Amino acid sequence: MQFDVWSKAFPDLSVDCLAVGVFEDGKLGTEAAAVDKATAGYLKGVIDRGDFSGRAGETQLLSQAGLNATRVLLVGLGPESSYHRKAWRRACAAALTAAGRTRVKSVGLGLERPAAKQLDDYYFGRCVAEITGSVLYRTNDLKTGKKPPLPAISLVVAGPVRAAGVAQAKLGLEHGQALVMATALQRDLGNLPPNVCTPTYLAERARGLAKRHRSVKVKVLDEAAIRREKMGCLLAVTQGSAQPPRFIILDYQGPRAPRTAPIVLVGKGITFDTGGISLKDPAAMDEMKFDMMGAASVIAAIAFLAEARLPIRVVGLVPTCENMPDGLAIKPGDIVTSASGQTVEILNTDAEGRLILCDALHYARRFDPAIVVDMATLTGACVVALGAHHCGIMGNDDALVSELVAAGVRADDRGWQLPLTEEYGEQLKTNFADMANVGGREGGAITAAAFLGKFTQGLKWAHMDIAGVAWLGGAHKGATGRPMPLLTDFLVRRAGAG
Repeated sequence: MQFDVWSKAFPDLSVDCLAVGVFEDGKLGTEAAAVDKATAGYLKGVIDRGDFSGRAGETQLLSQAGLNATRVLLVGLGPESSYHRKAWRRACAAALTAAGRTRVKSVGLGLERPAAKQLDDYYFGRCVAEITGSVLYRTNDLKTGKKPPLPAISLVVAGPVRAAGVAQAKLGLEHGQALVMATALQRDLGNLPPNVCTPTYLAERARGLAKRHRSVKVKVLDEAAIRREKMGCLLAVTQGSAQPPRFIILDYQGPRAPRTAPIVLVGKGITFDTGGISLKDPAAMDEMKFDMMGAASVIAAIAFLAEARLPIRVVGLVPTCENMPDGLAIKPGDIVTSASGQTVEILNTDAEGRLILCDALHYARRFDPAIVVDMATLTGACVVALGAHHCGIMGNDDALVSELVAAGVRADDRGWQLPLTEEYGEQLKTNFADMANVGGREGGAITAAAFLGKFTQGLKWAHMDIAGVAWLGGAHKGATGRPMPLLTDFLVRRAGAG
């Protein structure tokens, strides 16, 4: 994909298709009016005849002579009174989806922009690239039948942008293009079947990233090295699986990055989760291949940084294994010792993500990090609390949590802060170890975070529970690409590059 912003009158663009907006009352958007004037009222005639209503998401392709573009795509914007940033995003997606069904290879987006306070030039460019990537993404399925051809769009020219904002819009397009690549990587990893995307496979993909980018260094710990690090909780989870575990360390050092303490990202990498001895219900268990979306997000975030060449240092930690129920698997009541030396009574083997994360969070200390952020499809309780709309964000540093929440608002990938006070940690008390790995049904998303908090004392740390947002089930089953927009926006701001 290529992206650009126009520098001439919109009707003069030399692209295959001009996409213009029409409000529900028949009012033409600014660029639609310019196209209408250049075609002697052709668009207005179509609307006046009642051939196009302007309802939100409606599209109609017109063949039109007299322009450099051979086609004009009318896109419904809905009521003007409710036309805001989300409506604009939906209109862009509708336009690109409709264009993708044709043979056009280049599109000029001339849809009415919301007010600058809702969508400034940087986010305008970034969102155009992000939406295009989302629309054109195709699941990496393993079907043997003939697959539909990929959309042929190779160039999207966006606008309108004032002359003073062109540089910011182009920077947004550049970051957006890097986000498109990284999000596709994250979704591809999540959509792969668990017999392909194993811990070893994730490690190889991480090594491949280092081969492509000199700014990325990768180290992979095998089971023997993990044992030397005394990661007893990670080893406990993996002991029921025939697949060997891996602990992946990715170190990104950007150009001109200041020599300061790094950001450490930690991602849960359970490549398949049966629940272990505390076996899950069979229905939808196949979706537990998505239990590594935290790991996929960390790997993809490093790929984004390398592609965008951001001046920052970020370390990614990925503990990865399977959770299986064979004769060697951990049992409810087992007690294991974490890398920090704290003991954990395992009351529920399906609360395994926090076990592998606690050893990774302890490992993060050796980098003397400025902050630590972990991402995990950690609890069904978070899905019950927030549904598929917001990820849950908690931590021991309110400023960091607020920073992540704000990044989600800017990126239209929202998170919601949940409380994390000492009462929740008290639910993890047990008679037999330093803590239990579960604290009952009440506040389950928060007690999971409270468990992790016992391994982050002295660190500035935030936890993102992405269980509700990382994938969809049902007819639209597949990885969503979240929380990549939130995460990359956070990193761009931290690098001072946006």
